[in-house]
Amino acid sequence: MNQQEELEALAILIHDLRKYKKLTLAQLAQKIERSVGFLSQVERGLSRPTVADLTAISHALDVPTTYFYSLSKPKAINWVTRPNERRTVYYANGITDILVSPNMNGAFSMLDSLLAPGANSGEQTMSDRAEQAGFVLEGELTLWVEGEADSVTLHQGDSFHLASFARCRYANLTELPARVLWVYN
Repeated sequence: MNQQEELEALAILIHDLRKYKKLTLAQLAQKIERSVGFLSQVERGLSRPTVADLTAISHALDVPTTYFYSLSKPKAINWVTRPNERRTVYYANGITDILVSPNMNGAFSMLDSLLAPGANSGEQTMSDRAEQAGFVLEGELTLWVEGEADSVTLHQGDSFHLASFARCRYANLTELPARVLWVYN
């Protein structure tokens, strides 16, 4: 799938889940503290949500954030995933997440997170019900974790581990791309 097809698939997932949960656009917009217009554009595939937006949507709809990667592509071997078989989510603010796990049925999921220069997860901190960890493969990743006095900049080869529901945000503050292997359980 190309970026537009991926965006349209994400839009359908959000729209259908909202309808299934019997929420109006206004109700969901209020829960995620965004405008009805913004949410409508997301559901029509006209706007990309930020990582923080999609995390807020997942919480409001009571699903794990990884739910939005559930449209898997056909695989030749069910326990192996190849680059052309992976599900990708393109976010606003320059972040692309590629589900590298073969499926979502195991104890953890892995994402190859690509951050363009200046990319960020959004202005608000977010939390996920999953425990999460990451390993910086390329570039730099700056993390802000609620309760910590300062941000932390991680470089190639550095790793981190956050508890479930830890509130954080992240960014690539450099002029070079960054790549992080992100693990959720």
